[in-house]
Amino acid sequence: MNVSPRCYEIAITMGDPAGIGPEIICRALSAMSATERATAMVIGDPAIYRRAAVSVGAALEFVPLEQAESGQDHVAVGVVEVPEGVEIPDGQISAGAGDMAFRCVHKAVELVQAGRTQVIVTAPLNKAALHAAGHHYDGHTGMLASLTGASSSFMLLASETLSTLHVSTHVSLRDAIDRVTPERIIATVEAGHAHLVALGMRAPRIAVAGLNPHCGEGGIFGDEDSRCIAPAVERLRQSGFDVSGPISADTVFYRASKGEFDLVIAQYHDQGHIPVKLIAFDTTVNVSLGLPLQRTSVDHGTAFDIAWQGKADATNMGSAIAYARRLASGAKE
Repeated sequence: MNVSPRCYEIAITMGDPAGIGPEIICRALSAMSATERATAMVIGDPAIYRRAAVSVGAALEFVPLEQAESGQDHVAVGVVEVPEGVEIPDGQISAGAGDMAFRCVHKAVELVQAGRTQVIVTAPLNKAALHAAGHHYDGHTGMLASLTGASSSFMLLASETLSTLHVSTHVSLRDAIDRVTPERIIATVEAGHAHLVALGMRAPRIAVAGLNPHCGEGGIFGDEDSRCIAPAVERLRQSGFDVSGPISADTVFYRASKGEFDLVIAQYHDQGHIPVKLIAFDTTVNVSLGLPLQRTSVDHGTAFDIAWQGKADATNMGSAIAYARRLASGAKE
């Protein structure tokens, strides 16, 4: 009798193996019950995961995905091995590490497309290492968009207190201003609204932050707010969205944190990242929207300075995994 391959709720990618990714993954796995571990797989080199488990004092057994059996208390691994002869020094930028990070994400995409997992959870990578390996992406979100053929993508930072969705992310501030167009703002709001509805929110309240100080003060400090943002908000309202804006960035995040809005549309990277990280640094989850798959991530870097010393805190990884399970549950309904 043919048995269909198991589909795991989440697949956790290793990230840059020279950083803290393998360690925080092992800490998070160790904190799970056996039942929870049975719904998760990891992607990467089993030898690296075994070393990381020793580093953090986690009693974990890693078994290649093809050999994993239901009911056994072990961790299934989608195997991506370090090529023979390639060295990956701990806590340092290297092409070998960057290539491993890329290959793990590529493997995760293949597993989603093959129906073997529902949601990808990514550990941090290092962009310099990624580029050194010849993979010229701005980070996970751009990489996933390329691997899946998505025309656009959006970065959501989600926390219990404040959540922001970005019109642009990893571009210069000069380029970010050029990306403030009615079309991009509308697409960002639509992506955020669809995501919140999928999580069970019936009528999300969305605020759009202004770009210029005090939303330009009627054109005194720039006309992007009146020329681009306000018309986009009006079109969205006419389409039935509960959206407000543009609202000056020096007040909108405070108002959202007090419960007035469910989501703030930030116009550029730091505008959205700074308030969320100030309020919920350890628990903020990075979520990719607009892709033909679902992905969450930690919202911190590779922390090379403490990597492979058994010091890394897995709180943020735990939050990313919990959010991924919410997405997986929504997909089942």
